[in-house]
Amino acid sequence: MNIVEAFREAFVQWGAAWVLWLLLLLAIGTVAVAVERYLYFRTKSDDLEGLAATLDAHLRTGNREEALTVLAPSRSVGASVAVAGLRLADRGPQAAAKAMQSVMAIERKLLEVRLVYLGTLGNNAPFIGLFGTVIGVVVAFHALGEANALAGTASSQVASSQVMGAIAEALVATAVGIGVALPAVVLYNYFQRRIATLMSDADALSNLVVAYLVDQGGTSAAAETPMASTGLEAVGAQPGEETRRPSGFAVAREAKNP
Repeated sequence: MNIVEAFREAFVQWGAAWVLWLLLLLAIGTVAVAVERYLYFRTKSDDLEGLAATLDAHLRTGNREEALTVLAPSRSVGASVAVAGLRLADRGPQAAAKAMQSVMAIERKLLEVRLVYLGTLGNNAPFIGLFGTVIGVVVAFHALGEANALAGTASSQVASSQVMGAIAEALVATAVGIGVALPAVVLYNYFQRRIATLMSDADALSNLVVAYLVDQGGTSAAAETPMASTGLEAVGAQPGEETRRPSGFAVAREAKNP
């Protein structure tokens, strides 16, 4: 017995029923992943306008600690990103921005957990069903050969029924494979869209935090800048007079010709 006959005998003995059971198990896995991801995404979603309004109200008055107290209990992606930035606000806008980028990367990774299962199943379930179809066709041809060998006898009718059953089983495998793939693709695209929305909301809040930190940093720097920076006192000009800094060439000429 060569390898082709060995595979043929195995396919004839097992049939395509095990492929259908495999597709059923994969479909159950799809439902389990979809339910788990849906519940997880609900904990990561929040009202963007409400969070932005709360954050704006506290940062407008410079009350970062109160903003941290309000946002810390929330498990949403946007709140987690904003909290990461506020905790490093004392180290400057760049440090806060880097912290928020790190949290966004971590949150994206957590959101994408098990979604690869849906994407892989959506792409490959039809091929699994097609594999069952091929097995069914092999079984049908085997039964057809037996029917031809028993032509003219009562057993030939039984063999013909087996041929029709094998063909029907092959077509069912293809249909089930497509039926398992379509929901997986739809769910995968849905969750990817949800991830994009959550990341967009988090990016909006992170920009709000950085904007206030930059503004507060600029205000503090301006308050600490001495009035002499205007050049009036340094040159000795009176207010209202136009002040011009002498060029390097003019200073050198005056030093040469006192």
